[in-house]
This record gives sequence, structure tokens and C-alpha cells, in this order.
Amino acid sequence: MKSRTKVVVIGGGIAGCSTLYHLTQEGWSDVMLLERDELTSGTTWHSAAQVTNFGMTQTMVGLKSHSIRLYQDLASDPDYPINYHHGDGGIRLANTEAQMQGYRHFASMARGMDVNFEVIDAEECARRHPLISTDNLLGGLWDPMDGDIDPAQLCQALARRARKAGAEVHRHTPVTALKQLKDDTWEVTTTKGVVHADIVVNACGYRVNEVGAMMGVHHPVASMEHQYFLTEEIPAIRDADHRMPLLRCPISDYYCRQEKNGLLLGFYEQDCKTWGMDGIDPGFANALCPDDLDRVTDVLEGAFERMPALMEAGIHTVINGPITYTIDGAPLVGPIPGKRNAFCIIGLRAGLGEGGGHGWLLAQQIVHGEACYDTWVIDPRRFTGHGNVELTALKAIEDYQNEFRFHFPHEHRPAGRPIKTTPLTPVFAAAGAEFTVVNGWERIDYIKPTAGFQEIHGFDFTEAFAVEAAEVEAVSSGVGLSEINGFNRIEITGKDRHAFLDRMICGRLPRKNGRVGLTYLLNHHGMIKAEATLANLPASDRGPERVWYGSAAASEFHDMDWLRAHVRADEDVDIRSLTNDQTILLLAGPKARDVLSAASRGDWTAEGFPWLSVREAFVGVAPATVMAVSFSGELAYEIHVPNAQLYGAYLALQRAGEVHGMSFFGARAIESMRLEKGYLHWKAELLTEFDPFETGLARFVDMSKVDFVGRSALQARQREQTQKRLVTLSVGTDRAPAHGGASVMLGDQVVGTVTSGAWGHRTGLNLAMAFVEGIQSEVGKTLELDMCGSRVSAEVITPSPYDADMVHLRSFY
Repeated sequence: MKSRTKVVVIGGGIAGCSTLYHLTQEGWSDVMLLERDELTSGTTWHSAAQVTNFGMTQTMVGLKSHSIRLYQDLASDPDYPINYHHGDGGIRLANTEAQMQGYRHFASMARGMDVNFEVIDAEECARRHPLISTDNLLGGLWDPMDGDIDPAQLCQALARRARKAGAEVHRHTPVTALKQLKDDTWEVTTTKGVVHADIVVNACGYRVNEVGAMMGVHHPVASMEHQYFLTEEIPAIRDADHRMPLLRCPISDYYCRQEKNGLLLGFYEQDCKTWGMDGIDPGFANALCPDDLDRVTDVLEGAFERMPALMEAGIHTVINGPITYTIDGAPLVGPIPGKRNAFCIIGLRAGLGEGGGHGWLLAQQIVHGEACYDTWVIDPRRFTGHGNVELTALKAIEDYQNEFRFHFPHEHRPAGRPIKTTPLTPVFAAAGAEFTVVNGWERIDYIKPTAGFQEIHGFDFTEAFAVEAAEVEAVSSGVGLSEINGFNRIEITGKDRHAFLDRMICGRLPRKNGRVGLTYLLNHHGMIKAEATLANLPASDRGPERVWYGSAAASEFHDMDWLRAHVRADEDVDIRSLTNDQTILLLAGPKARDVLSAASRGDWTAEGFPWLSVREAFVGVAPATVMAVSFSGELAYEIHVPNAQLYGAYLALQRAGEVHGMSFFGARAIESMRLEKGYLHWKAELLTEFDPFETGLARFVDMSKVDFVGRSALQARQREQTQKRLVTLSVGTDRAPAHGGASVMLGDQVVGTVTSGAWGHRTGLNLAMAFVEGIQSEVGKTLELDMCGSRVSAEVITPSPYDADMVHLRSFY
């Protein structure tokens, strides 16, 4: 075994083998895989090995499509063919119209990735799968590419190809220690010697946190026991003239696929069980947990009702093995938070079906810095300090229990809540707040009009529509207060802070003390990386001259890693997070200045505190940092307050607001208003797949600057014809909003994808944003949206349909 290599991949299951193979495909041959036992000896060997194209985001559909193409290629390799039943088809069943509507949305979303699903009725489900009953069944989603694959053969084929490209694979080589050196390379200690690697990849399946502990990190991954059994031969399958489609049933929480002339039947029982919470036996390899079929009796009864033929079939083999889950069920594929040259590909609960695509996207990130798709939905940094062991286990159980039940828009399930709160969370709860969750934080979604108010989640406008409208009206005609907790807040000090930030952003840097500016950061490919509000604070008793960098709450770890990675050794720059120390009280509306003036000393007039100003002040007796910025298009102030004084600041504002009829408003109202203003949302419109010109941010780019991250790549892109443009659409229905992922159509051709949508209560427009082909982006162009299977007209309109010329906002200054 050599002692020096570019990349060490730790773990020899589908995650590790796929990563190793794809690294060689990206041109890196000096790579090595270390496996503590045999390849596939963890979870991979006992996988049910289903290979579906279904995903709930375009990124997930895209990586699964890559897996299918790769597996077809491997299966047809004349030198080393593998067993892959491709194209058997698969049905996801539904017994409610809400589920069927969701399937229609996912079919629309997948069409944008050149994947064609079909929504079929109950009779067609039974025609395609003759073993099922149509009792209590409305229909299902048909995936024509569904199939299954041999797990061991797949991994061996990937390892074989990687070896042929120059990679090394070492079995029976446990990693015993990891040490990061001063140059950010890694010393990997094994039972067979020490390897010096530029980069390490944790691909360790259910042993992920054993390796994580060697690096000083904890990954939010937990294991669940998962049981399936193989039946004896079933005559109806034996005598059929085709292979049976795969079946996934949210009604009875089971799945099945053909295995020889019988079935493989898997269960997601409600009485489920975590595994390995208190440690894993070092000798647990190629091993299983004890059978426990009593635990799945209820699920089995539902399966009998759906497939009566099962009652005549004997059980041949029972499998009970651990599978891994994360907090939201999606895997963690990408950079390890807080570490340099360290990546992971873990939490792959559906590893065999997706693993080809996950390894593909990870290899691109390692070699090129980014993947061809925006990978935020699988990024390990989407979970921050709240991702502890207990929360992960609770969410793993919840996700397991709802394996085939997708989340509806605005649905946040209850397990593990609340995990992040402020002193005001119980105050707003007492006022009737319904909460949404942002990076673990409980944030006001809307204020319920009555104690018994309930919203039924779905893809149409819901009972909350009128509530949102009332909150927008209160803000636009008077004054409203909301809490924006978890907002990412990074303090940057040092004499080189401005030079550093000027290099990081693509536009003009606000340098004057007391001023605020909106800026954008690009990656090295010239694509959008982050959006940041920069505020220059003068020296005071609260600190030296400094810049506050504010960005989306979800970007807490993401942006910190990006900034720290770019500080040069010779720069006097210090970066620290204030994200969990302070909270924003958002005061908005024509009477906002009156409320602030009554609660805080100082000159808050338009002359004394103009637009895009920042000032340290007191709200009541609470120290606060106030910014004159707005995400709503109304007069507004962000009031940043230390959490210890937050309740006091709230009381001062509440008392000052009583005379003006101040009310509370939430995230739904903010979303409506920001779409009316054409303001963008990180990881909705701001994606690594598009550059600032495509995203409509040309005014924030200064190509005359000599140097900024991504400049040369952006300059090269300027010479090319831009392929996509972000547009605002007026949607021709009052029945439902457009949901992210929906396809934009011109005839039968997909010409774009919706990024977000909501009703504009001030404009009376049903609004959406979408990336469309440049030729279709002219104002006035009429297109259509595929909204849950219905074609709805959509007109390209001028961005910012509310106060486009800023006349209304300027009237306050």
C-alpha cells in the first residue's frame, strides 16, 4: 500500500465504490479506497436494491437518472456484466386526492429533467400489477424506469473499473486514526501503515460517526432496523408473461418487488426501532439483526389486503439489517462542515438506487469545487448546531414511519420540535402563531385568527390564504412586527476586512461607516454562491470598526466555511459568528418610523436615518443595531438585538406600537411581498447553476474590478450566449400557487422551471419566478405552467410588479 495519495475514500459500500469510480472519471487516478472488511459488508450487501427514478427535487431526479444510465452501462459490459432488472416499472400508490395531486406535481417537476412519469388511476394500477386489489385505491405514479440490481455485483463492477483507471482498493484495512496537518492535508493511520492524503472522504455507512469522531465531528446520521422477507414461489408470478412492477404503498407502509418467482416484501412499521445508538460491535460485518416479525404484523395485514396472493405464499428468508437516515431523510453528500479537504457521502437510506448519482456529484465537487447541479438538498452543511444525536434519532423514526408519504408545501412534522427557540417563541405561541422551521429555528409562519384554526396542507391555496392577506394589508397600511430568528450574522474585523470582502463579492463594496449594501458572492465558475447584506459599523463600546455580514439562516455553516477558506495568510481579517447570539425584530409598514421613534432615542427621520443606513442604538433599555432595509417594499427596519435583551426590546416596541394598531406577521406574508418586489431567495432563485447575469443581477456586478472570486470564469461566460434567464410570471389561476420545480411549457416543450410562487396580495396577481430559455424571457411572452397536471397560462411580466420604480418606498425618505 502506497504512503501518499490524493484522495482516501473510507468505506467500501456503494457510497465509497461510486465515489472512487467517479473520481477516476473526473480525471483523478491517484485515489485509494480503504475498507475495514470486505466490500459491501455493511448495509450494502443486504439492500433491497431498488433503482427508481423518483425524487422530490430536480437534483434528486437528476442524480437518479445518472445512476440508471451508469447501471445500464455496467450491465451491458461484455467483460463483466451484472444483474440489473431495468425497466420493470414501478407504482407509488395513493388513496387520497391530495396524494394524487402531489404525484402530478412531481411528474411536472421530473419532466424538466427529461424524465417522464405517468399518473394512472386505480384500474390501470391493477392492470399493470395484476396481484393488487383496487379497494381503497385512487391511483398511483408510474415510473417506467424502475427496477432492481445486484448490490455486490454493482460495487465490484465499480471497483473494477476504478482499479483499471489507476485507483487502489484495499480490503481488510481499518482506519484507526485521522490527523489533519498544518497544510490541511490528512494523515490516515491504518492497521497496515500510514497514508498521507490531500483529501479524505467518509463513506462509512452505519459506522459514519466512528470515523467522524476521529476527525472531531459528529454527523447527524442514525440507523434504523429494517426488515424484509422473501417469499416462496407465487404461481401468478411464475405464470406471468412479464416481470411484476415494483410497488410502494403509503397506505400500508410496505414495498415489494419480484425476486425470482416470488416477492421481496419490505416494511416500514410504526413500531420501528433505532440501531447502534450506544455503539456498534466491531465485529458486526456481513451481519444482521435478530428477526422480529411481530413488529411488522400491522403492516403485513395491510399488505395482505392489497395483495391477497401473499396469504397463500410461504416465507423463504427474513432479513433484518440497519439502514441509515438523516434529519430530513436525504443524504449528506459534500464538504464536512468546519473542515478543510474533508468530504462525506453518508446517510444513504436508498443507497443502491441513488449511489451512482451521489458518487458522481461528490466527485465533481471534490475535483471541480461544484457539481453540475446545485447540490444544496444533499449538502452536509444544511444542518448546523442543532443536528445532535437525539434529534437525529427522533427525525429518523418519524421519516421511517412516513417513508412513502411526501411532505406537502409548508408541512413541518412535529418530531424533535422545538429545537431552536428565542425568548419570544412562547410569546408568539400565546398570540396564536403557527410556526415554520428554518435551520431548526421556530419562526412565525402566520398568526392563527382563532385558537381552533387549522390548515389542511395541499398544493392549492389553503385556509391560510385569507390570513396571509390580512397580515399583508396590516403591514402595507399600518405597521407590523415579526421575528426573523436564525438570520446568519458574521462579524468581520481587522484592517484588511474591506480588501478581503472586495475580493469576495462581484460588485461594489459599501465602505462608509453607517452604510449598508446588498452584495453577491460567486464561486470559481462565476456562478452564484451566496447573497450577503454588508453593514459597516463604526468603533464603539460594543466593538472596533467592523462589518456585519448577513445572509440566509440556512447558510450559517455554508457561508462561514466559504469565507474562512478564502482568508489569505497575510491578511489581517478575523471572522466570528453572531448568528446564535442575536435575533432580528422586523418592523415594517408606513407607521414603522413612528413606532421606532417612540421606542428608541435618536433621530429616526428620513434625513437623520436614510435608506440603507445602520446605527447602534437602544430600543427601550436593550442594545440594538438598526438597519433601514426592506424585503417587503415597505418602510422597514431590521432591529438586531442580543437574545438576552430580546424580550425587553419586544416589550418596548409593543408598547410603542399599541397606539398605531401594530400586529404580528409571519413568513407567508413576507414571501408574498418579496415576490411582488422581485427579491430573490437563496437556494430558490440563487443557485450555483446560474450566473448573476442569468439571475437578473447585472446591476450588482462590476466587471471593472481587477479581481474578485469567479471573475475570469464570469468573463468567459459573458462571451457565450446566455442560455437561461430568471423571469417573473403572472399565473392565470386563482386556485393554486405555482410550486418550485413545476415545468414551464411552450406547447409540448419544457422551456423552464419554476423556482417559487405565491399570491401577491397587494397586486392581486398570482406570481411565480422561473428560469426559462433566454428566447422565451421577453416581457409579454405567453407560456404555460404544468401545475399538478393542469396547464395554466403564465405571462412574463416586468420584475417587481409592486412599486417597480420605488416611488412608494422613496416617499418615506
